[in-house]
Parts: sequence; C-alpha cells; structure tokens
Amino acid sequence: MVTTQVPAAPSARIGCIDGLRGLALLGILPMNILVFGLPLQSYTSPVADGAVEGAGLAAYVAGELLVEGAMRALFAMLFGAGIAMLGTGERAKGAAIYYRRQFLLLCIGLVDLFVLLWIGDILISYALAGMVLYPCRKWRPKALFVAAGLTFLSLAMLHGAIFAVLTIVPERAAAVEERIAAGEEVSAGERRLLDGWSEAEAELAPTDGVDEQEALRFTGSYWQSFAANAALFGDVWPLVPFMLWDSTACMLLGLALFKTGVLPGDRSSRFYTVLAVVGLTTGLAVNGYEVAMKVGTGFAIQWTSGFAPTYDLGRVSWALGIAAVTVIAFRRGWLPRLRDGLTVVGRMALTNYILQSALALAIFHDLGLGLWNDLARLQLYMIVLAQWVVHVAFSIWWLQRFRFGPLEWLWRSLTYGRIQMAAARPGA
Repeated sequence: MVTTQVPAAPSARIGCIDGLRGLALLGILPMNILVFGLPLQSYTSPVADGAVEGAGLAAYVAGELLVEGAMRALFAMLFGAGIAMLGTGERAKGAAIYYRRQFLLLCIGLVDLFVLLWIGDILISYALAGMVLYPCRKWRPKALFVAAGLTFLSLAMLHGAIFAVLTIVPERAAAVEERIAAGEEVSAGERRLLDGWSEAEAELAPTDGVDEQEALRFTGSYWQSFAANAALFGDVWPLVPFMLWDSTACMLLGLALFKTGVLPGDRSSRFYTVLAVVGLTTGLAVNGYEVAMKVGTGFAIQWTSGFAPTYDLGRVSWALGIAAVTVIAFRRGWLPRLRDGLTVVGRMALTNYILQSALALAIFHDLGLGLWNDLARLQLYMIVLAQWVVHVAFSIWWLQRFRFGPLEWLWRSLTYGRIQMAAARPGA
C-alpha cells in the first residue's frame, strides 16, 4: 500500500515547541540588528560604533549578558528537535523527503545571503548540519547527549587554543616593537611574528571608522551592494566551519532534549524549576564574567573575538534556563497573550526569519530609509521592539486566514511535490 507523504497539520503541532521557536526567532534580532544597522565589527565590540560609555555601553552589556549566542543556541536546538519530529515515529517522512527539505532550506538560505544581503544567515549552516545529522535521529538520548558533549568540548578546546594565541601573540609582538624602538636587533622570526600580527590586527581589531567596501552593502545601487556583500562573504567564509560545528553541537543537544521530553514540556514541574535555576544561575555567572573581562580589559581582542573557552557553557546554560522558564509559563498559563504571540511567530519561523532580512533592507539600505550607521545601539533596540510587534501582528493576521506561513507553504509544497492546501480550516 502506497501512502502519500504530507506535512503535519497545524493541530498536530506541539504548542510549547512553537512558542520556544518564536521566542528564539524574536530573540536573535537584538544581536542581528547590530550587523544590519552598524559596521560588522559592532557585533563583537562596542569600540566599532563608539558605544563605550553611557547608554551605548549599557545596551552592549545587556545584549552580551542576556541575548548573544543564547537565542541562536536555542534556535538550533529546536531545529534539532525538528529532525527528531520529521525522522522518527508516526511523523517519519523518509530520507528522500527529508533531504529534499534540507536542500530547499539551503536554497532559501543562499537567497537570504546573496539576494537579501544578510551576511549572517544561519539557514545555510542549519541545512548542511541537518543533512549530516539525519542518521542521528534514531540514536538513543544517552548517545546524543554524549555526542553533543564531545562536540561542545572540542569547540571549547579549539576556542581555548585561539584565545591563547590572541593573548600571547600580541604581547610578544609588543615586546618586539619595543626592542625595535630601542634600537635593538631582532631576529627574522621575530620580524615575521610582528608583521603577521600587524596584518591580523588590521583585520581583527575594531576601529571607529567605516570601511568603504563594507559600507557599500547598504549604500549605493543594489548591484553595488550585491557585489560588496559577496566580497565580504569571501572574507568571512573561513568562519563557516565554526558555524557548522556550533550548529551541529546545539542540534545534537536539541535532538536529545526532544527525545527525553524536555523541549516538548513533558517533564515534571520540579525538573523545569531545577533546570531554570541551574541554567539561569550558571549562564548569568559565566556570561557576567566574560562581559566583565571584555569591559575590564578595554575590549581586548581575545575577549571580544568570541573565542573565550567558556563561551558555550554560558550561552547554552542561559538558553536552557530561558527554555525552562518558558515551558513553566506555558504549563501554568502565564501571560496568555504573550504566549499566543510567541506561538504564532514560531509557526511562521521561516517566514519571519526572512522577513527580518527584508525589513533590514527597507530600513537600512539607501534604496529604503537609508539608516545604516545613523542610529546608536539604543535606537536600534527601539527598532527591534517595533519589529517584534510587526512579527506578532503579521503572524496572527496571516494564520487566521491560512494554514501555513507563505514561505512555509512554499517550502512544504516543493518538498512534497504537490501544492499544499493554503486556506485555514476551523480547528486546524
């Protein structure tokens, strides 16, 4: 007997998963807005946009403490949960359907990167990591937890090595410079070290100026911006393996957390209370330590580079704590309007993610409002609040009329090779 492959109906969705996805989607915007509206280096250091005191510094500290990395981690965990939902049990779709789905997601990510000019697109890494992880859908939770732990451990070791280089090399280069200034002879190896560091520092160290090539991403004609964005991607593409590694670790953890009933909200209230306390306490402590070191060292490169060995411990702990609080809120019926808003945004996560890129073009590109590099961090966060309202209102309006978001409908139709019913049905 041949069965027709179809996507799950909205009524079969897990509300808590959708709510968490909506929270993560909205939560990544406060950091992404910095890349949309300011020079790229502003994402890691406030020196690039002069936010080193007052309200600007407060906005930087809040973002680093409460958002940076954590919402991206939660988003990836939920993608991992999606692998489990699509690949096992009654909702299993088969390898052909799954890989077609991932390939289409990759194509959407490439459009986001090159057409909508979003240099920070994460759909590409999610699609590629998801292709690799499909066989893991049948692993037992213990194996998934071990695999995730080992991946995070390897990341921490790699981060630690890079962090050590960024700490030691500048000190040695400075010592060589002092000797040269004093008229002392230095070896050829020391000169190579100094020259190499000078080149690296020019790339890594934040400046308060604006790179003309980068500025073209949001100024001039669209085709000038297209070329500038493609060139910038060529400069940052070595970071892609880090993003894949990052995504893989979080998705493995998400797979395990789904299979153990954590993300769907199936565990006891005591479990979520403990997870919230431990996650939030650990995350706040680690993130607070890192922020203190960034500010205390005058935003030294080794701290603002994102390669602190404790980076994943802080952000993942905070993400798990936030997830636990959200589950508790869903189960106890707290803030029902906020809960419903997060849920509808989560049901349209792909559409809303691409909408963020489209709105960025309209707001910051010269073809739109042309506000790139004109607003301070705090002003950018006012735009974030306004966009949150847009995402929620648009999602509510759309899902009152249709079963899926527009891109979700297109994605599903192409994945299953048949046009999906678009109109909403009572109770669907």
